[in-house]
Amino acid sequence: MMAYPTPKMFIAGQWITAGDAGEMAVVNPATGAVLGHCPKASVAQLDAALKAADDAFPGWSRTSGAERHAILRRAADLLRERAADIARVITAEMGKPHAQGLGEILSACDTLDFLGEEAKRRGGRLIPVRGGQLIAQMVTHEPIGPAVLLTPWNFPVNLPAKKIGGALAAGCTAIFKPAENTPVSAQLLVECFVDAGVPAGVLNLVHGDPGPIAEHLIASPVTRKVSFTGSTAVGKQLGALAASHMKRFAPELGGHAPVIVSKNADLERAVAMCASTKFRNAGQVCVSPTRFLVAKEVYDRFVAEFAERASKLKVGDPGADESVDMGPLAHGRRIAAMEQVVADAGGNRGEVVTGGKALGGKGFFFPPTVIANPAADSRFMTEEPFGPIAGIVPFDTIEDAVRIANGLRYGLAAYAFSGDLDEAHYLAGSLRAGMVGINQLIVSSPETPFGGIGDSGFGSEGGEEGYLAFTDTKLVMLAKAGG
Repeated sequence: MMAYPTPKMFIAGQWITAGDAGEMAVVNPATGAVLGHCPKASVAQLDAALKAADDAFPGWSRTSGAERHAILRRAADLLRERAADIARVITAEMGKPHAQGLGEILSACDTLDFLGEEAKRRGGRLIPVRGGQLIAQMVTHEPIGPAVLLTPWNFPVNLPAKKIGGALAAGCTAIFKPAENTPVSAQLLVECFVDAGVPAGVLNLVHGDPGPIAEHLIASPVTRKVSFTGSTAVGKQLGALAASHMKRFAPELGGHAPVIVSKNADLERAVAMCASTKFRNAGQVCVSPTRFLVAKEVYDRFVAEFAERASKLKVGDPGADESVDMGPLAHGRRIAAMEQVVADAGGNRGEVVTGGKALGGKGFFFPPTVIANPAADSRFMTEEPFGPIAGIVPFDTIEDAVRIANGLRYGLAAYAFSGDLDEAHYLAGSLRAGMVGINQLIVSSPETPFGGIGDSGFGSEGGEEGYLAFTDTKLVMLAKAGG
């Protein structure tokens, strides 16, 4: 394991190790050991970051798309070169196995490549005129201005890369506030942009208590756009604050994704894919398949085979053993949350088939857990667990399955498995979500939009939408000067 780098902030082109508001400990969730101490930004330091972004915006917004592309491409190349070391920091800070951290980083590189290309491609469009004095109608996409980027800990490189890549490609400057328990993962990403030649002030990195920092940055008259990934509850609070200041707000929030497994599905393939994907990153994934709705004809077999696969996953410290399948949860609060979900499924409200109790010893470990037939009003079925808990519910008809799947206000991702083409088309059209996967559990690529509806937020990252999200649409109508 590489030595843990000193956590720093980056403001107005300068690396800063001291936070005027103090510091906070960064803890390894697998061991409980303190990795280091992260500086906390004061109001004055936040204002310095805002001023830097504001001052840098006019110059950066006028930079050619080709030049912005070149910088993002260099940043992606540097990120690839440093991926192995950064992945080890991800493992130390939030417990993800090294292979998963490496995959996250390489995905971030592809996203930066694509968004950089968008900077070259996006020039607007011409609309044919209707005659008369009108010569041209032009639509352009102008950079919106300084953006505040707020990201969580579960994907500490990939999620920031989407936001930073979209903002910088579009010509916006940014103040980036990552999760407090993954500061160096974010710092190493920012270093790639700095070393790639991003001018001073264009990208700023601050750390500290998320609530006060978000409130101060959003309220500032400098800020023109807020992009947030996190819980639905916090997203609603920040959205209300942004609305009160008439700021553009893009939230990507909770998921609790349903998975419908039809009697016509390739059951062996569905079980294998669902069991491996559900417990990726210890289930701490916004698009994690969680509510498994299985046709009663194959329900018992699915439960047995899914639980068997879950029970065989190797849980441990991925920093000490790279053969581990699943690492710890991010912090102790997640253990308590898992225990509450399992306790609510006791008695006649569900059957815990495997797992269900926190693992003893150091670190924040909770085993892969399977609950068969959880009650419809249980905490599991109504609240996103955001952890390694899966619930499996039988259904009679495919229409019943869709009704249950759409029964919550979440609408980020939804999945279905069916070998019947008509049924697959019906499911694709009926499931209420921003992203739907049929016979597979991947709903993200650099070229495609990533976002939800309902309590899962609105707007999209990734794809061309990830670029356009940081722009204002301008119409120019040009007429003859005289008769």
